[in-house]
Amino acid sequence: MTTPTTTTEGSERTLQRNLENRHIQLIAIGGAIGTGLFMGSGKTIATAGPSVLLVYATIGSVLFLFMRAMGELLLSDARYGSFADIARDILGPWAGFVTGWTYWLCWIVTGVADMVAITGYIRFWWAEVPIWLPVVATALLLFSLNALTVKAFGETEFWFALIKIVAIIALIVVGVGMVLARHVGDSGSVAAVSNLWAHGGFFPNGWGGFLGGFQIALFAFVGIELVGTTVAETADPERTLPKAINSIPLRVMLFYVGALAAIMMVTPWDEVDPGTSPFVTMFAMTGLGAAASVVNLVVLTSAASSANSGIYSTSRMLYGLSERGDAPQTFNRLSPRAVPRNALFLSCVLLLSAIVLLAQGDSIIGAFTLVTSMAATLFMAIWTIITVCYLVYLKRRPHLHEASTFRLPGGAASAWGVIAFMGAMVVVLCLEAETRMGLLASVVWLVAVTVAALVHRHRSLSQLSRADEA
Repeated sequence: MTTPTTTTEGSERTLQRNLENRHIQLIAIGGAIGTGLFMGSGKTIATAGPSVLLVYATIGSVLFLFMRAMGELLLSDARYGSFADIARDILGPWAGFVTGWTYWLCWIVTGVADMVAITGYIRFWWAEVPIWLPVVATALLLFSLNALTVKAFGETEFWFALIKIVAIIALIVVGVGMVLARHVGDSGSVAAVSNLWAHGGFFPNGWGGFLGGFQIALFAFVGIELVGTTVAETADPERTLPKAINSIPLRVMLFYVGALAAIMMVTPWDEVDPGTSPFVTMFAMTGLGAAASVVNLVVLTSAASSANSGIYSTSRMLYGLSERGDAPQTFNRLSPRAVPRNALFLSCVLLLSAIVLLAQGDSIIGAFTLVTSMAATLFMAIWTIITVCYLVYLKRRPHLHEASTFRLPGGAASAWGVIAFMGAMVVVLCLEAETRMGLLASVVWLVAVTVAALVHRHRSLSQLSRADEA
């Protein structure tokens, strides 16, 4: 493992390559199992019915191609510390500015969604808890965890992700057991594989319901690109990054398609409560008194894990923006433990905006849907920018593509397919009022940050010109 030299001078400190292969693999898995799956899958099932399995498989397939494109780009130049560096190098400084700040906001918004979910999970045990208490307590915990070292973050995520993996595998095993035992639910429905098509067919709500399923399901995948922000702190990116990316199809089939199929075999889709986590509900059906509480603790841990990853990512992205002069220099300072503490503090403070959202909203799931639709749109913007970078890279640097040992299957055709899918998802998000509001907020942000990037670029060039004249 290589570790950059760290001196006692704050200005000389650098991010350290202390994330090992096991950290990266579990961070990648944790990024693919987010709050959207545990909290949002109830609403997705109620919207799309059993066809939700096809929804998750489709999104997973497209995002696997995106990840292969991103992986090829990151490994094509050792100077790339994140995909904001890719955008800056290939499309220009303005694109690096837009990508960096938008990705920062992506995880702030996602963190707010996680705070909303955490509040909902805590109310499962303590219905009268003040809405501000879970948010403040979680923000303080996340700051404390991330203010240690990057290795401490890696260890935390390793165990958080492991808990999620064990929980989902346990759910699948329990679901199969209930099907084999022909378990009878409170409504009289019998657990059976036929529940996947016996209640109105595989597409019970038609194509409208199928397309509507993409709205919440998209958010379940945010964070899948998280390994791209760990490159600067990864000991051996040439080995760990391809391994993490290539395992995505298996993870999607097991953790998304497998888990949701188990849920809908045990509980017919039309009996799933869209306002609660079907993971908690299913374990409650086992008859074991503590089962629902244990699973609620697991999904609470999952939401905390997602927020933890987001805080890590936002602090590093803000640090990188500051290093390039795209953010105030105060965020360029590292603590004695080589952690961008000022950037970390700002990100944690902004998570407290979840209190306002919860106070204004009519329900937990309503607030969750609004925030997740904005987050999904912002992430799609990032995914699209990186895919465009890949197309430009193919045209301008064909020699690097030819020399790559980790090429995107299908090359340009696959990249255009990813972009077309993102365009289709924008149309889908326009279909419902809740998601349309989040989409519009995202568009306002993207326009504003692009204008800010151009103004910043103009000022930087003017300063350089005056310096040359002097």
